[in-house]
Amino acid sequence: MDATALRALQAPIKERYKADPTTAMVTLKARGTLADQAIACKVETGRALAVAGLHPATGGSGLELCSGDMLLEALVACAGVTLKAVATALAIPLAGGTVAAEGDLDFRGTLGVAKDAPVGFAAIRLTFTVDTDAPQEQLDQLLTLTERYCVVYQTIRNGPPVTVRLDRA
Repeated sequence: MDATALRALQAPIKERYKADPTTAMVTLKARGTLADQAIACKVETGRALAVAGLHPATGGSGLELCSGDMLLEALVACAGVTLKAVATALAIPLAGGTVAAEGDLDFRGTLGVAKDAPVGFAAIRLTFTVDTDAPQEQLDQLLTLTERYCVVYQTIRNGPPVTVRLDRA
């Protein structure tokens, strides 16, 4: 897809959102089922069933997916798609590339071993490596716009309010 095709695809959507901003508000959903025997949660991804369990650093077998890994994977996926879309829109040629995310966790926090240890990622690093001859000025713009428009990155960075509740079945 080139910049012209991308603009043609998105133009009517953007016009609809400008004319009626309420149509731009979409509620995304995820759903999981608690396993009855294992310490696991079966997450419906829309494409397959992902079974999340404890990370080996907290006693897990390593056979199930770690939700921390899944968070980083979601960041990589969103950032990669966003970077490609921005590069396409700006006609920045990319012959290929990679996106990598790393996050540091102190598992003492989640296991309640040390009250001063944080629960959650202490730091996340997102790295793009691109194969391109584009000038550095364009790459700087590409990174700035990718950061601006990546939903998962902005969500992690800005920490929206989250409500939690527990209901009986």
